[in-house]
Amino acid sequence: MDLDPLEMVAEPSGFGDDDPTPPAEHRKRARLNAAVAITVALLATFMGICKIKDDNICQAMQQAQADKIDHWGYYQARNLRQEVAEAQATQLRLQQPSAPTAAQEGYAQAIAKYDAMAKDQAQKKQDVMAQANADQKNYDALNYRDDQFDLSDALLAIAISMLAVSSLTQLLWLYLLSLVPAGFGVLMGVAGLVGLHIHPDRLSALLS
Repeated sequence: MDLDPLEMVAEPSGFGDDDPTPPAEHRKRARLNAAVAITVALLATFMGICKIKDDNICQAMQQAQADKIDHWGYYQARNLRQEVAEAQATQLRLQQPSAPTAAQEGYAQAIAKYDAMAKDQAQKKQDVMAQANADQKNYDALNYRDDQFDLSDALLAIAISMLAVSSLTQLLWLYLLSLVPAGFGVLMGVAGLVGLHIHPDRLSALLS
């Protein structure tokens, strides 16, 4: 008896033979997976933009910190020069009464010179201190925005993890729940990008 090769090929199975999942369920899963993929892509793109801005802010923070250290170093130097000039002027004042009459004019000029030097260093010291305080304010403002980006990154990472689980489990409610940290993460990222004053201080203090 001859065998027909075509008889050995299985006929295509219809719905319910090998795959009991209804077509409507397949479409539902496809829509959920598509929504998850689009959401993850958008969040990842937003995170990339925030990362670039955050890196620039971190560099500015380092520069502000270096400037503050330099200015406080100048402050100490100015302060030391002021104290040396004041000490020299005081020493000359103590020596002046016992000096010969012919030397009195020289003492007076030297005292005036050191007094002027001390006054000049005191003024420059105040200017440098003002610059150091401005550097600190600049650093604090940049750190405020850096905290916003850190919170945004953490919230978006949580959201992406939840999205991955929702895609695996096909749970729509988990997908919808993941939009909560995603929304707050985007809000904090936008606040960092445009400089909005949105900053959960307690949460930042807990994570810092």
